Amino acid sequence: MRNWKLVLTAALLASLSAAAQTADSQPAAQPASADQAQTTQTSTAQPDAAPVSVAPNAEQTPTASAASQNSQPVPQAPAALPAPTIMEQVVDRFIEREHGLMKMLSTRTPVVETYLQNLSADPQLGPVPSSDHYFLGRMDMGETVDRKDYLKEKDGMESRLMGGFHKLYKVQYQPMGFSWMVYADRSDFDRDHYEFHYIRREFLGDVRCLVFDVTPKKNSGKGRFLGRVWVEDQDYNIVRLNGTYAPAPRNSMFFHMDSWRLNLIPGYWVPAYIYSEEGDFSAGVKNKLAFKAQTRIWGYDLKKNDSEDELTNIRVDSVQDNSTAAQDASPLQAEREWQQQAENNSIERLTRSGLLAPEGDVDKILQTVVNNLEVTNNIDLPRPVRTRVLLTAPLETFSVGNTIVISRGLIDVLPDEASLAAVLSHELAHIVLGHNLGSKYAFNDRMLFSDDSTYQNLGFKHVPEEETAADKKAVDLLKNSPYAQKLDSVGLFLKALQTRSPQLQALLTTHLGNSLAEGGTINRLQALSTQGPALDMTKLDQIAALPLGGRIKINPWDDKAEMVKTAPVAITSARDKMPFEVTPFYPRLARMGTAPANTPTTSAANTNPGN
Repeated sequence: MRNWKLVLTAALLASLSAAAQTADSQPAAQPASADQAQTTQTSTAQPDAAPVSVAPNAEQTPTASAASQNSQPVPQAPAALPAPTIMEQVVDRFIEREHGLMKMLSTRTPVVETYLQNLSADPQLGPVPSSDHYFLGRMDMGETVDRKDYLKEKDGMESRLMGGFHKLYKVQYQPMGFSWMVYADRSDFDRDHYEFHYIRREFLGDVRCLVFDVTPKKNSGKGRFLGRVWVEDQDYNIVRLNGTYAPAPRNSMFFHMDSWRLNLIPGYWVPAYIYSEEGDFSAGVKNKLAFKAQTRIWGYDLKKNDSEDELTNIRVDSVQDNSTAAQDASPLQAEREWQQQAENNSIERLTRSGLLAPEGDVDKILQTVVNNLEVTNNIDLPRPVRTRVLLTAPLETFSVGNTIVISRGLIDVLPDEASLAAVLSHELAHIVLGHNLGSKYAFNDRMLFSDDSTYQNLGFKHVPEEETAADKKAVDLLKNSPYAQKLDSVGLFLKALQTRSPQLQALLTTHLGNSLAEGGTINRLQALSTQGPALDMTKLDQIAALPLGGRIKINPWDDKAEMVKTAPVAITSARDKMPFEVTPFYPRLARMGTAPANTPTTSAANTNPGN
């Protein structure tokens, strides 16, 4: 029993990481800016992607067009060229490689997520979130760079961002603004429009880079990249961009961004993380705008299914099974098979939409916690309980049949194993109480919809009576588990969640399951919210919640989830704790095949006081 506790605790050590980006109104063929004029909201100049029709043939589902683009073979590395001998040749090479990257990604439609927190000054904690915004969609990286948002109707950009009163806001954040920042300049990145100045050599992680300052030439146009690029010294790909766009159109501004790429396929470094930050909280400074934001990109190689080679599998059809299992199913068995089909259909569809990570090592860690709850409570279910990771940032957990789904963002902010057990126990309680018997998704026609309408076609929320019953059962499960003596940390987490919930409405808005908290009210495990000491944000040894990005990393190419492995960093002030906040990305870069290249780290990391 102690072995799994030690292993799991080590795997769940806290650290930090995050990333983001923002921007607003966008001139044609230029990166997006933020419109500060107090006028009515203008729409982006990006046309919606053409609608996809539903054909009766199952192979012609609405998702087939996007899936067929993304299920193409992995691009081959470009042919090797002679090494440059002077810096002028290096500049020519990375300009060429940048255009090669744009061409390679032009048929891809990855998922893009932006989470932004507006900031206000706190005397003790420094800049803290005052409100937040969230965007999620699929991005067509072709010449038009269209974007199709997952959040529509009542969850759409305008109602969620502006609350129906957009005239009261001087700044509007456009999701396309973040999408543009994957490149320095997607239309005119060349010597005719830019000056390139070599600065020095520098290591980013394990990768030696050549650093160049990039400045737009006079009269080269508005919205040109102004900043610095890091170029790896083997194939001469840009691996990092840091800067802004200038000059800005009248009555608008461009945000600063720090954009990182990862070597996930031979010869190419693909955009993965973007962080943006504005605002100066020095004495006497009056901020017109203060925020920090992170953008994540994943799903470059979404597959239509995971069994494309099924016709090549060897099958043995000559063996006859005469056991009782080979007979017709009883009514109860048929009911369970039907429920299993609904569960499998839902999980498969969420995975194909790029919202759910494939099965992996993180699931095994989550499964261990669930097993601990089951064994110590003598739970014996007819079907095993599985766990999966939702790739999105909002704090969300729900169950589909016997599969418990927990979001990446929620795993990130949980302070210890006991808190993880608490949120999982609620979903396990729903399963034990038989609340997940809905089987409408067993009909395959319900899975025939476009990826961007996933949230409108799937939902796994429970009625209030079921939520209350699950909470009561979850508390009983925890009190009979190895976590019974560690529930004080759960109480602290819930108190921190309650305190910050009014400022983090977007982070706490769930799209598939029931919410954990909203408007200063805890909706989950209220009985535990009174346990433990009083919340004190100034106490350095009291870690109630962690920043976003400290536990889970996602491979942007194949969507696999892994635990972040970083050394804890000592906290020296209350400002280091940053519960539920976004922080800059700082991945340790490595070339493909040498080490994990997508480990986001930050300049500060929380120590983990949990067991």
